Amino acid sequence: MPALLSARSRLTVFPLEGLTVAYTTQSSDSRSLGDIAVVGVTDPGTATGDHLWRLAASMYNNPPTSQTQARWILTQCTRARTVKAPTYRDLPDAKWTGDLNREFHLEGLFANHAILRTGRLTIRVTA
Repeated sequence: MPALLSARSRLTVFPLEGLTVAYTTQSSDSRSLGDIAVVGVTDPGTATGDHLWRLAASMYNNPPTSQTQARWILTQCTRARTVKAPTYRDLPDAKWTGDLNREFHLEGLFANHAILRTGRLTIRVTA
């Protein structure tokens, strides 16, 4: 499912265990429900969306399922947006490009999302 996607939307940017992560939502249809979560690593260099999945796996003593990993990633994103920690940034109208290499369909809605897409996000800052 490798996909290059460009959009303009609200981004939540936050640190997560040595990574800088950006989270936004998209809608699968005209109802604008935000049922698709887009989560990407923004660090320059070698960090990718796969690092998110490995990080999620490392949070459990026993090997987690992909469902469990996806839910952990979504929990971190919604937590960052809700808590608004000092190092959190809310960009209400950011331009970004995502090189998304993984799409995961959840068994049911979790944090109002049915699909999680991960990869790298590049944020285009405008003056």
